Amino acid sequence: MQRPSVLWVIPALAAILLLVPAAASAQPPTAPITGPLAAPGSGGDVFTMTNSPTGNHVLAYRISTDGVLLPAGSFGARGLGTGASLADQGALALADQDQFLLVVDAGSHAISVFRVNTGATGPLLTYVHQVYSGGVTPVSLTVHGSLVYVVNAGDATHAGGIAGFWLSSTGALTPISGSRQPLSSTASVGPAEISFNPSGHVLVVTEEDTNKIDTYTVGATGVAHAPVVTPSNGTTPYGFAWGRGGTLVVSDAASGALSSYSVAATGALTVVSGTVVDGGLAPCWVAVTHNGEWAFTSNAHGNTISSYLVGSGGQLTLNQGLAATTGTTDTDLAVAGSHGQYLYVVDVGAGEIQEFHIGAHGALTAVSAVLSLPATTEGLAAF
Repeated sequence: MQRPSVLWVIPALAAILLLVPAAASAQPPTAPITGPLAAPGSGGDVFTMTNSPTGNHVLAYRISTDGVLLPAGSFGARGLGTGASLADQGALALADQDQFLLVVDAGSHAISVFRVNTGATGPLLTYVHQVYSGGVTPVSLTVHGSLVYVVNAGDATHAGGIAGFWLSSTGALTPISGSRQPLSSTASVGPAEISFNPSGHVLVVTEEDTNKIDTYTVGATGVAHAPVVTPSNGTTPYGFAWGRGGTLVVSDAASGALSSYSVAATGALTVVSGTVVDGGLAPCWVAVTHNGEWAFTSNAHGNTISSYLVGSGGQLTLNQGLAATTGTTDTDLAVAGSHGQYLYVVDVGAGEIQEFHIGAHGALTAVSAVLSLPATTEGLAAF
């Protein structure tokens, strides 16, 4: 399918990434905004990855009592990144009550697994296992219980698709026979994210290039069935998250908006709120608070965050078009902390992770920032 000319989001983002200078290999420092670093104690950890083509590494942080991220180390994934934006959400995923961290090694077509241990100054990751992703260029992961699925973007000669695995109690991934399924087309479709719905019975994949959303029902054996393909309500469906009542909240990057959908047990999608514009440029990534009430999207070309209220039926209402200002090229988002009270944002153009406190009515207050991240930094996983 010919990509419409309005879909300038990914090429422009890639161009910005190429202009960002490479950072030093040392663990990035933390720069407090509102005060000195506090001792660990609020609960929760945050992870991102370097996506380096010479060796992918996970960067780990502990959340302090006031939301500041305390660096806890860099851990080799034993796989390769791509050195460029994966144009995805969900490159890292936590599993088994946050005991394991799964990471895509897109440059070597693999998935790495780490055990998450608690150290005196933060999380300690122990490499456990690596497995072939079941395709070419894995970009996003999702976990429900011991069931893991990955979406592979493919390349010029390999079609993209999804593949499933069982995660053992020791962290080993075992491919599920018959679980591989195609995307909507054998041509390049630009998959942006894969995720289970809250019940774990339906998988969702957004396709940037085709303006389609794929859904797959998953049975008790863990095998995903053939996709149900639905045209997206907005243009360039990108990142998404789950709001109240299991509502699917999707960013429409080229439309400058979010849309929400109800998801039936059959995988059928029904629009709840269509194209609720936020006034930003290229909203691409989405995070939702733990109670499903507040949704945030990063406007990657406007360097801002917008917030939405998610109604009990999944209806979206724009709360603040300009909820916060970020560094250059804000991308992935994650809500974390012992009560889900902090929002963390990767600004790849600025080489940083910004930290915000989530207050009443979804208000964001800047807390701190981790600086000097590598220019290839990709993804966030947090709890």
